[in-house]
Amino acid sequence: MNEIIPPPPAIVRNDYASIRELFVKNVVPSYGRFELVLSHGAGRYVFDVAGKRYLDLGSGIAVCSLGHAHPAITEALVEQSRKLIHVSNLYFTEPQGRLAAEIVKHIGAGKVFFSNSGAEANEGLFKLARKFGHDEGRYEILTAVNSFHGRTMAGIAATGQDKVKKGFEPMMAGFRHIPYNDLDAMRAAISPATVAIMIEGVQGEGGVTPATPEYLLGLRALCDEKKLLLLVDGVQCGHFRTGKFQSFQRILEGVPGGEKFLPDGLSMAKSLGGGFPIGAFWVREPFQDLFGPGTHGSTFGGTPLACAVALKILEVIEREKLADNARQLGAWMQAELERLAKNYPTVVKGSRGLGFMLGLELAEKIPAFAASDKPAAIQFVNRLHAAGVLTIPAGTQIVRLLPSLNLKPQEAGEGLAIIEETVKSLV
Repeated sequence: MNEIIPPPPAIVRNDYASIRELFVKNVVPSYGRFELVLSHGAGRYVFDVAGKRYLDLGSGIAVCSLGHAHPAITEALVEQSRKLIHVSNLYFTEPQGRLAAEIVKHIGAGKVFFSNSGAEANEGLFKLARKFGHDEGRYEILTAVNSFHGRTMAGIAATGQDKVKKGFEPMMAGFRHIPYNDLDAMRAAISPATVAIMIEGVQGEGGVTPATPEYLLGLRALCDEKKLLLLVDGVQCGHFRTGKFQSFQRILEGVPGGEKFLPDGLSMAKSLGGGFPIGAFWVREPFQDLFGPGTHGSTFGGTPLACAVALKILEVIEREKLADNARQLGAWMQAELERLAKNYPTVVKGSRGLGFMLGLELAEKIPAFAASDKPAAIQFVNRLHAAGVLTIPAGTQIVRLLPSLNLKPQEAGEGLAIIEETVKSLV
């Protein structure tokens, strides 16, 4: 389906100050927002209220899988809204059943529960683990250092970053954080109370760090040995972002034994709805029926509208072979980032990631950033904003590139050229 980029309006009024004032007066200040006021988007670009265009290489933190204002999403929303927007989960609806079947087809035998967000999907997996271990008194879930699992009380307890916990102590009991990609440390951490291990296939907020094949296979064997659930948070790294439906499928591609690997539960959201809120978790056999009637629920989880959009996104991704695009174009982008590290080592230390989940690692103590107390990643992202590119910081030194799956080669080239010019200005 061709995308039609609308012409800009004839007159653009700069409403920045008035819109910002609305936020200052009326919106809880829980976000550190960049000084941008965006008004609309088209394809891989967004526009601010002054009419400036930005190439969006962040896609709403890995959400806008088909970019902005994609006509297929609009058509799905309009068509389904004419039929049925919402009924409660006391009834059956075709879109939810079809979407669950598609997810099962892409992962493996099991069943799916629908929520509204990634945090809610992870909450469901936490409850699943508690339910699984309840009769034996097991409840503890081991997660990874630098992980991120959401902003609910259980989510921040599960997250292996102290910064998200400050001010909300005491933490919910039942979570401990173990070094990532360290199988021996995970084995040593297991206690009589441990019921599950939860990791991200690629840590996103923690700095774009993929799990190693050995780690994934080792965790599967360890969980089988100790009768633990192996849970994977695929909220950011899933839905074809790495070039396969889920990141573990890409990481284990061609690895002996990898074709048999499955976690016991997997959460998803973000790109699943392409900007329309929807989350889900998949549970494999034989744990798929642990939640009986009345044990878990969601008012808005799996509405006909949300599921219709997610089904349409899957259709477009498969028809246009966007997983291959993420894999191939992502590999080129990562090679370009590595070239920057080689040519400008005082600014760029290296790159990391898979497909369209990439991290540019900045060098330590860049002189041009010394005058500000803001982290290097924030300062670099701000310079890219000035140059017309949106990216996402992770921690103090990593800049994430999380473009839409239908990013075009010329757009990738445009973005990398701007990134290189920004790097050169810091040498």
